[in-house]
Amino acid sequence: MYSDTAAIDVRNLGKKYDIYDHPRDRLKQLLIPRIRELATNAGVRRPGDPPRYYREFWALQNISFQVQPGETLGIIGRNGSGKSTLLQILAGTLSPTCGDVNVAGRVAALLELGSGFNPEFTGRENVFLNARILGLSQREIEARYDSIVEFADIGDFIDQPVKNYSSGMFVRLAFAVQAHIDASIVIIDEALAVGDVFFRQKCYARLDELRGSGAAILLVSHAMTDIEQFCDRAILLDHGQAQFIGQASEAAKRYYQLHQPNNRENIAAPPQIESEAKPTATVAINTAAENSWPQQADFVNADNVTQITNEWATCTRYVVCDAFGNQCSSFAQGETAVFYYEFLLKKPMAVPLGGVVLQNERGVNVHGKGSLEYNIHAPEFLLAGTLVRCRQSIDLNLELGEYSFELGLATIDAKTYKDMKNLSHEKIFSRITRVCHLPKAGIIAIGWRPVREGAPLSHHGVADLPGAFEYSFAVPTAS
Repeated sequence: MYSDTAAIDVRNLGKKYDIYDHPRDRLKQLLIPRIRELATNAGVRRPGDPPRYYREFWALQNISFQVQPGETLGIIGRNGSGKSTLLQILAGTLSPTCGDVNVAGRVAALLELGSGFNPEFTGRENVFLNARILGLSQREIEARYDSIVEFADIGDFIDQPVKNYSSGMFVRLAFAVQAHIDASIVIIDEALAVGDVFFRQKCYARLDELRGSGAAILLVSHAMTDIEQFCDRAILLDHGQAQFIGQASEAAKRYYQLHQPNNRENIAAPPQIESEAKPTATVAINTAAENSWPQQADFVNADNVTQITNEWATCTRYVVCDAFGNQCSSFAQGETAVFYYEFLLKKPMAVPLGGVVLQNERGVNVHGKGSLEYNIHAPEFLLAGTLVRCRQSIDLNLELGEYSFELGLATIDAKTYKDMKNLSHEKIFSRITRVCHLPKAGIIAIGWRPVREGAPLSHHGVADLPGAFEYSFAVPTAS
């Protein structure tokens, strides 16, 4: 029974392909079972299981989810995880092997750059051709043509054959057509990654309009920042199965942890250290004294908060305080928030990396920093049973509003940590192992400054960047 309200309703979806190792095996599979059937019917041989010359490959298995009108669902996973197969089934260009799919309404599917375009036709001709294929009448296309051309913004190339277009021009024109057909379901597969920043801003603004009008949007992207910022929920696919369906920010963190490199040196104990030892001493990432920590009653019990962990450690508690050590969740612009958070190591671990991420209400990461960026002294190795306590202060030079915060612990081998100044970001990043992450630990609010000098706001925009301003004047002289 399908949902009466869902724009997309998928139940127990599966897609199977038959894989042949050699071209001749396909011919055998076609002919030999038929020959055996004829022989059996003629009484020449007894019936039995027909031979099989192929291997079954399930691109998707047991996928179930719903998308409501006005909701944006992200679909993430590595190449080969089944993302494109799922989108093709939803777009109606591929049939499922099993399961049920109900798509209610007109679908705009941008699955490939310039799909549906004739390379010999001009951009103008392809607008009319593609829009007719997508279900618009000639009158509707003529009424929207100027808007489509303005959105694509490719200038005089609109009257050139599209075979002469760059990939960026292709996607601009293709997206412009798709964005103007008034679809109730919009499916996008990596297409927005091609345009420049101005085009992407225009695309997301248009998608916001469509979402506000009640359209459901499915977005496939390898850019986790896009998924976290734009999507309400996300599906994490791995080898054709849904590993997670839920909040987009949590799905992104699970994606990172699922596919992070297996850096065994980040956990392997040096020979001289007994890995099963149970030390009682606290090791602090920062140098703050133990008595600077707030009272136990102020802390949030992290057992009741979603944690994404590889089982090397778990977060035990955390709290946000003002500069005077008082538990606090509301700050004036420019004040300092102090984050206290603690992890219990379940396994021995190399150099610990703690950090905090702040996201605004639009899902944008406005600040992310930790011990790695501060380049502070840290132990090269920690035993199982160690409590890692982090104290991190952040000056809230941000625009007014509410911000969610994330807490995390990672680890990196001592050699890489010591030699960071000589390594590229990519090299350092590849050596990090994510250990424990709290994707939505809590919320803080930033409001007006009660006492100020000058303008009410310290800046405009997301963040207050360090800088300086000065005047010089050329005063006209009297003639």
